[in-house]
Amino acid sequence: MILEDLGLRIKQLRAREGLSQESLALKIGMDRSYLASIEVGGRNVSLLNLKKLADGLNVSLSELFEDL
Repeated sequence: MILEDLGLRIKQLRAREGLSQESLALKIGMDRSYLASIEVGGRNVSLLNLKKLADGLNVSLSELFEDL
């Protein structure tokens, strides 16, 4: 399912950047528990929050969705 695939992609990119959930959440102004629920596919994320995540992970929006 797309939400789980996106969550896994975000988790992989976060690990690649060497960021914990807490540090990424602080960096982009998002609650850590919200980020955690995104990573397990439990949230339908808004476009604005996807852009925050992409910026925080140093990727473009298209890279965020790569291979989904």
